[in-house]
Amino acid sequence: MYEQEQIKPYGKEGTKREQVEQMFNNIAHSYDVLNHTLSLGVDKVWRNAAINYLKPFFLPSPIGSEAGKRVILDIATGTGDFAILAHKKLGFPQVVGCDISEGMMNIGRQKVEKLGLSDKITFKNEDCSCLSFSDNSFGAVISAFALRNFQNLDQCLKEMHRVLNDGGHLSVIDLCTPVSFPMKQLFYIYKKAVMPLMGKLISKDNLAYTYLPDTMEAIPQGERMQRIIQQAGFRNVNFRRLPFGMCILYTAKK
Repeated sequence: MYEQEQIKPYGKEGTKREQVEQMFNNIAHSYDVLNHTLSLGVDKVWRNAAINYLKPFFLPSPIGSEAGKRVILDIATGTGDFAILAHKKLGFPQVVGCDISEGMMNIGRQKVEKLGLSDKITFKNEDCSCLSFSDNSFGAVISAFALRNFQNLDQCLKEMHRVLNDGGHLSVIDLCTPVSFPMKQLFYIYKKAVMPLMGKLISKDNLAYTYLPDTMEAIPQGERMQRIIQQAGFRNVNFRRLPFGMCILYTAKK
């Protein structure tokens, strides 16, 4: 068991999965505003980096003609921003966004409907540790800011590997703690004062944005996460820290 798997938003009662679902339902109304505010808008740069990694493999069209190679899966899609970005930048005719929080996905459904993409981007309630999709169903699996929230990281990564087509690609970003001066020192102040205060004021959830920095510190990072992804069956596993050092992009191939 990894350290972040033991950290829950609301204390001892209930499983981590149950509490994470409750947390995201609680903060769904303010999630997008908080994401962009807390990251000073850099979260958009991080998402773009993850999608740009996939471009050489899927544009102008994916290798092969099987239907599954033209579908992308967004794990823990939340309010759908990553799924929308993938559709726009990769030209996929279908993106499936899955999440355990209906509150978050309902906001995503509203966004997609306003964009006229309801026939292109769909949402499904799924637990990443036991996905309902068949083996080899997707040409790519993406995820943003979710690894810290999994109750069973190893099992979730194995499921991502299972549903990928042979030769399919994984592109995942997650928050981390900076390792270089001055961001390392500034982050300490940010996590202790700024993040919990802003989270409380905007989301009205006193604990959600204390949970966030705690899991950022606890989750395996860099080389250690690289080995964990390899152990799930992936090959060609690489990582790089993105601007400001608070986010890492992990990429891999089945």
